[in-house]
Amino acid sequence: MADFYQILGVSRDADADTLKRAYRKLARQYHPDVNKEPGAEDKFKEIGKAYEALADPETRARYDQFGEAGIGGAAGMPDMGDMGGFADLFETFFNGFGGQNPQGGRTQRRGPQQGDDLRYDLNVDFKDAIFGQQKEITIPHLETCEVCRGTGAKPGTGPKTCSTCGGSGQVRRATRTPFGNFTQVAECPSCNGTGQIISDPCTSCGGNGVKQVRKKLRINIPAGVDTGTKLRVSGEGNVGLKGGPPGDLYVFIKVKKDSKLKRDGVTIFSEIYVSYLQAILGDTVNITTVDGDVNLKIPSGTQPNTTLSLENKGVPRLGNPVARGNHEVLVKVKLPTRITDSERELLEGLASQYSDKNINSSSGLFSKLFGKES
Repeated sequence: MADFYQILGVSRDADADTLKRAYRKLARQYHPDVNKEPGAEDKFKEIGKAYEALADPETRARYDQFGEAGIGGAAGMPDMGDMGGFADLFETFFNGFGGQNPQGGRTQRRGPQQGDDLRYDLNVDFKDAIFGQQKEITIPHLETCEVCRGTGAKPGTGPKTCSTCGGSGQVRRATRTPFGNFTQVAECPSCNGTGQIISDPCTSCGGNGVKQVRKKLRINIPAGVDTGTKLRVSGEGNVGLKGGPPGDLYVFIKVKKDSKLKRDGVTIFSEIYVSYLQAILGDTVNITTVDGDVNLKIPSGTQPNTTLSLENKGVPRLGNPVARGNHEVLVKVKLPTRITDSERELLEGLASQYSDKNINSSSGLFSKLFGKES
């Protein structure tokens, strides 16, 4: 078994003050709220067990004579709940680590409190996201109770000062610990830190002073929003308690996909298929854009996977709807898998006549194959 004196790092003739100083130093070092390393909690319990055995003169005398067996296993780390707030004491003692308030208690909630912000996820059609729209939504949020006007008390009555804490919202209690006597400040259990007691609560809001209602709002969706865009609607979150200001509503946009068009930032992308003769000779085709159907000119000699641009047919820039991106069209050439004998004859004739200087010799073939002028 480990030697209790070695655990505390003191000699066997150490006096009570030396034991206490050693214990306090090691307890601060290995307390689980401070030290997150593996094994720190076990070390902390071991330190507490050793100190409890050696701090009491009678227990220490039995330990010195018979070792740990002489104390019959009586020594052990005290239960946190049996030490009169020992865990709370450490939260106060290690204020710089735990982030508690200077008094060691919870922050008071007596005054007006800021209302909570709310989130609403809104699905928007592809084109509505590009050009903007107004949309009506319904949100559930907390509003001040109109019956009690936010007091939480039945009309004609009012809150009373809490007799437990005298209206301060806090209570103090003395705690005896191995470090000495400490005075702790804690939230009043009778009024939950409010400093007031409502003996006759409002029947409309149940004494809360607020109640949940469903409210309709018209949301202005600006042109150019995209998935992930966050719109802030000031003052439409939950109302604050005790007359505190309301929070805000944040609308998160999710844009629905389009079957023909894709978007990347302010650029629109789409694909079209043309025949090999249209690619060779050129043509004008009808394509779909966010502005509707438009004619796109396919230049003669267009190569497969060529990208053609339609300027200012893309997405307006968010905050500057006059400036728009482009629409990029990927041209894919579709080759026939079968041809008739007559088509083969014409193509073979074309192949024999083709030259870099006489590319237009295919115009007659185009007319014969498709029945129109090239």
